[in-house]
Amino acid sequence: MATAIQETGNRFLDPVVLARISNLELIARTVVEGFIGGLHHAPYLGMSTDFAEHRSYQPGDDIRRIDWRLYARTDRFFIKQFEADTNTNFSVLLDVSRSMDFKVDGVSKFDYARMLGACLSYFCQKQRDRVGLVTFDNKVVDRVPPSAKHLEEILYTLDRAKPGRPGELGPPIRRASEFFKRKSILALISDFYEEPDQIMDALKYLGQRGNDVIVFHVLDPAELDFPFKEAMSFEDAETEEVMPVIPDQARAQYQELIQAHIATLTKRMSDMRVDYQLVSTSTPLDFALFKVLSYREMISRVR
Repeated sequence: MATAIQETGNRFLDPVVLARISNLELIARTVVEGFIGGLHHAPYLGMSTDFAEHRSYQPGDDIRRIDWRLYARTDRFFIKQFEADTNTNFSVLLDVSRSMDFKVDGVSKFDYARMLGACLSYFCQKQRDRVGLVTFDNKVVDRVPPSAKHLEEILYTLDRAKPGRPGELGPPIRRASEFFKRKSILALISDFYEEPDQIMDALKYLGQRGNDVIVFHVLDPAELDFPFKEAMSFEDAETEEVMPVIPDQARAQYQELIQAHIATLTKRMSDMRVDYQLVSTSTPLDFALFKVLSYREMISRVR
């Protein structure tokens, strides 16, 4: 999978270049259409070019659903999937709290997350999914219910979203979980600046009713590497508390803490069967699309 991501990802526009377009629909279309074009030339993905309607044959599948014409062309077995098989409720849950408005170079976490949400929604609508959106900080800010006709409203909502208030994961996620009465795929996008226990308690609500949850943990590269050299004051984006820091003295401890936080989330989400993905704001957006496509394939086999 890593190879596939590298081979496809190298061909896509840098997030900084995409951000200059300043039109979410054009960004989403550019990334998604390019990604789909890459799939058409990627036989190692095990999918036909009409991937919304086929999946690879798995032992135990009904052989009456094998597409024999496709087998004649490819010498590989694919199962026909009809619209009823592929339609899914897919919703993006996007953190728009104050801490998301951080960047050192490149694009802010908020702009990256907003582009990511637009691309995921555009891609899943092309998959004939019903797409929806929830934005939140310390409460639910906006909601677009899942529908086959709501992509335009989602893009409009993302375009006018602004980070401003402090964030808190638990209350808005608990409220948002009430919106999903039908089994859904939920993509939660946040920087997760809370204690792991609080994060996992919030995620339990999303896992109710059999929802499948994909988490995108978005961080600026500077939050991972702490590359600062000069002594300076840092302001907590949520509490606005100011703290003087000498980077050379704090770097090792900071990196240890952030890596421990990531490792804890990775382990605990794996235990909960939540698909956890750490992405920096320099990561090509097609990486996330590949992860969602792979995840859809995996859960379709389980179901």
